[in-house]
Amino acid sequence: MKISITKYALNFKRPVGTSRGILKKKNTWFIKVYNSNNPDVFGLGEINMFEGLSYDYRPNFYEKLKDLENKPEDYLFNFHYSLKEFPAIRFGLETALLDYKQSQNRIIFPSDFVSGSAGIPINGLIWMGDKGFMKAQIKQKMEAGFRCLKMKIGAINFEQELQILQSIRNEFHSEDLELRVDANGAFHPSSALEKLEQLSALSLHSIEQPIRQGNTETMKELCRQTPIPIALDEELIGINEIEKKKQLLQEIKPQYIILKPALTGGFEASQEWIDIAKEQDIAWWITSALESNIGLNAIAQWTYQLKTDVYQGLGTGQLFTNNIRSPLFIEKDQLFYHPEEAWEINY
Repeated sequence: MKISITKYALNFKRPVGTSRGILKKKNTWFIKVYNSNNPDVFGLGEINMFEGLSYDYRPNFYEKLKDLENKPEDYLFNFHYSLKEFPAIRFGLETALLDYKQSQNRIIFPSDFVSGSAGIPINGLIWMGDKGFMKAQIKQKMEAGFRCLKMKIGAINFEQELQILQSIRNEFHSEDLELRVDANGAFHPSSALEKLEQLSALSLHSIEQPIRQGNTETMKELCRQTPIPIALDEELIGINEIEKKKQLLQEIKPQYIILKPALTGGFEASQEWIDIAKEQDIAWWITSALESNIGLNAIAQWTYQLKTDVYQGLGTGQLFTNNIRSPLFIEKDQLFYHPEEAWEINY
């Protein structure tokens, strides 16, 4: 068995704002697993290393990619352990192997989803920007039929963000529209609770990562006192041992956790989080992390077979001008797989 890895730059249709800055493009890496006697038959995965955020973002990341290509036998059969410190690579290799073993046609979890007879409910994502841009996105998502919106906050004036959220609530009651916000760690610990109290008047479903990860004691107190359910997101990155996962959730006691398989180490590693969360009565949902359609497809298939009816965060595939053409389509507020549509993989 052989491994080959190809870097691919995804270009955003328009620059998108996050609390960490403006993004115009994002690099990703496609990983192929194949038999040297028949290289046209291969399994395909995506190493979605998010520069500046992923645990893999370290000087020896590129060395590890080369090592995979040069010595695949060191990783193919024990990657859950040998790549534990490289969650994005682990996710890519896991999906490539699943694809190769199943059918080599990007169907890795056969289900009603990939047969085209069922969709996955997803939230509409509202990116940071000026007030006019954010309002335009909201209008477009509502007209498209979304009934759950997730708004990125923390880049513009907080009072303006409150006004935007209030304008949504003035038009749509919480029974008609679920509102989530994602601070990406933008709140200062000293003012976070006050901001949560201001947001609580808006009947929000939840807030993701109000303060930066690593402030365990402060996050614990926020989760204890918060008037809005708190979801841990970045807080989970880099926690790779089961006992440490249990310890983190026991200590902070969040209301939700959000799992991004490319950042948490793939499906087996994400399932560990789910099992621990269930034991502690913590709810969860799955989110993509700006993958191409290669990674998004694998995440969506895995998510569907988890049989949850919660809105998932799987709508980021439409953000790029040069995404891989795939059978994935968004219709109203659901992600569908149209099996009659062909993949176009030509890198």
